[in-house]
Amino acid sequence: MSAYTIVIHGGAGTILKGDMTPELEAAYMEGLDAAIWAGYSVLEKGGSAVNAIKAAIVMLEDNVLFNAGKGSVFTKKGVQEMDAAIMDGSTLAAGAVAGVRNVRNPIELATEVMRNSNHVFLSGKGANDFAIKQGVKLEPDEYFFSQFRYDQWKAIRDSDNYSLDHTHQRLEELMKDKKFGTVGAVALDMDGNIAAATSTGGMTNKKYGRIGDSPVIGAGTYANNNTCGISCTGHGELFIRSVAAYDVSCLMEYKGMSLKDAMEEVVNDKLVKMGGEGGMIGVDNQGNVSMVLNSAGMYRAARSSSGFSETAIYK
Repeated sequence: MSAYTIVIHGGAGTILKGDMTPELEAAYMEGLDAAIWAGYSVLEKGGSAVNAIKAAIVMLEDNVLFNAGKGSVFTKKGVQEMDAAIMDGSTLAAGAVAGVRNVRNPIELATEVMRNSNHVFLSGKGANDFAIKQGVKLEPDEYFFSQFRYDQWKAIRDSDNYSLDHTHQRLEELMKDKKFGTVGAVALDMDGNIAAATSTGGMTNKKYGRIGDSPVIGAGTYANNNTCGISCTGHGELFIRSVAAYDVSCLMEYKGMSLKDAMEEVVNDKLVKMGGEGGMIGVDNQGNVSMVLNSAGMYRAARSSSGFSETAIYK
């Protein structure tokens, strides 16, 4: 029986203590703690890494503070379009969805794609049709409405600007804010299996059906029992172009690098040279944990059967 570990994130970016009220900071910490314990309790009872990360992400998707599920941002059309992916490192099986609407927990739908379809990636109406067929829980538009997300969108909806994520600050500060709203989880279970998952509402005021790195296997999400599980959060276009999550696995497999060194090279060297901002979380097949960011903050938490425990926001 191996040590078991779970790591989660709730997005990265320009997250500064000076911009945060004590109440809001406490709410984020509480949300992270609730999600990490939801996942950890699955592992503790001998559950699979896949089920553990799914449990953690459902908690984050149900929390309006995070840009995924219930807290998803508004698109140019004034609706929510959500993306998610999950990968099982023991088999390299994966499921992903993009541009789905009214799905309460997109991570549940991505898991259904992985387990019960012959495909990896479904999008738009087809993904929603599959959700109905599989009995995945749907919600009306009102469920996804939150006033502060609406206010963010209203501030920029008549422009061609988009916002990389939520802000709780004054609206005139919105466009100088860079927060990458994504949630993710990676885990190693008692049987030595690794899994990774990511879910997001994307960018405020996004148009043309834009899709970021979160649901793209190898870019925002990747898991392989031989190496690691990775979930990313950042400027998705750059993470796609650098195949960021898979690159960490490759550096470990082909160069023999440690999880931390491989993540540092991707996040603080390769991505920086491309102008890519954000971060990633990772776990390797020995239960080592790494949480690396090149931005001012990243909502994150980790728990391990070895006793390691951390919940943090700022760099």
